[in-house]
Amino acid sequence: MSQDTHKAGEAAAAPESGLWRAARDAVWGTEEDFTSGSLNRGVLLLAIPMVLEMAGESLFFLVDMAVVSRLGADALAALALTEAMLAVIYSVAVGLAMSTTAMVARRTGEKDERGAADAAVQAILLATGIAAVLGLTGAILAPTLLRIMGGSPEVVAVGTPFARIQLGGMVVIILLFVNNAIYRGAGDATMAMRSVWLANGINIVLDPLLVFGLWIFPEFGLMGAAIATTTGRGIGALYQLRHMSRGDRIRVRREDLRLDLPVIGRLARVSIGGIGQMMVTQVSYILSIRFLSAFGTVALAGYTMAIRVVIFVILPAWGLANAAATLVGQNLGAGKPDRAERSVYLTGLWNMGFMAVVTVVFVAFPYPILAPFAPDPETHEVGARALRIISYGYIFYAWGMVTMQAFNGAGDTATPTWINIGVFWCFQLPLAAWLAFSAGWGETGVFWSFAVAYSLSAVVGLWLFRRGRWKKKIV
Repeated sequence: MSQDTHKAGEAAAAPESGLWRAARDAVWGTEEDFTSGSLNRGVLLLAIPMVLEMAGESLFFLVDMAVVSRLGADALAALALTEAMLAVIYSVAVGLAMSTTAMVARRTGEKDERGAADAAVQAILLATGIAAVLGLTGAILAPTLLRIMGGSPEVVAVGTPFARIQLGGMVVIILLFVNNAIYRGAGDATMAMRSVWLANGINIVLDPLLVFGLWIFPEFGLMGAAIATTTGRGIGALYQLRHMSRGDRIRVRREDLRLDLPVIGRLARVSIGGIGQMMVTQVSYILSIRFLSAFGTVALAGYTMAIRVVIFVILPAWGLANAAATLVGQNLGAGKPDRAERSVYLTGLWNMGFMAVVTVVFVAFPYPILAPFAPDPETHEVGARALRIISYGYIFYAWGMVTMQAFNGAGDTATPTWINIGVFWCFQLPLAAWLAFSAGWGETGVFWSFAVAYSLSAVVGLWLFRRGRWKKKIV
């Protein structure tokens, strides 16, 4: 082999080797300065563990549902109603996580280790205080809340102990989210991934043991699922806190354990926008479901089947979007706004490529994809139609995800909130109602409203991002 040929072979192998090395480092963890070096490598190092973290988080409900479904319809209904109530808690947790990631990332980019540790401590104190108030209220009002949610007397009876434990123990839910936001902001996405998978592993083992009373464990029934989930999340949160006292990327020392009201105030102000984003999308989703329910059980079931497939398949897209938040926050902290901007465009291109593949697959093969989940031909048909139509907006939405998280990473949580209000409340919901009822498109009109709204959110998000006001945000 000639020397030129040998060099060409090395050059061709280098990108593959680099990608493989980055993927390996992302899973096992490595020290990395995200304010310098290759942005492609930085995106991979952050995105891969973030995707796996999100996949692990989604497993909690799936495992509980698989185990609890054997207890009968009342138990499964109680699980579903409690999860619907917890959606509000998730909104609070994610909102707090957004502000936490932004502040820790900014201090990390500034190379201010003590400032990052202070932000972490204040975020934990704020999260614990909010969780204590909400948890106590939820535990006391659990049976009332189940009745308000439409639970029958049988569902309320079997579901009250389960709901009390889940709502009363929400401190571990919020802490798991906020602690992981701290690690993501510091650039240690691998640690965030590990803590969620540790919590999941414990939940997977304990769920059947405590629900059915296997081996030496007592039989708790539905309440056992709540104990298993809360225990798993609690151990995951303790693992995070223990590592935080001895970590490399972020380390909390004894002198950092103090109340810093100005920092808590800034965290709270930024969190309001993050919580608002989640609340807006939750309300939009609930009202859209209400529109679909007007067209019968088949329409609702078909959409639910399709959207659950969507949620799992596009997890990598959300992982990439979350990576943009860390890159923006750290590079703004390092005084490199241009690098922060380039990281968003690069991440957006990666995300668009991935979502383009998803769109092609969903448009070409909706029926085979949904076949294992379809209970009957009619539901299968509606679900396939939903999957195909909604996916038409995904190439645009790839950019919408990334720009929204870029704003959040900069600490500008208000802009995505206003975008969501304008796009989903003022545009998508009226469009869905008009297409579904006035234009006579039925459930298909609701599906098209999602596709158009996703595309519009991307256009508006990119336009506002290019204006650059996010670069001047102080957190």
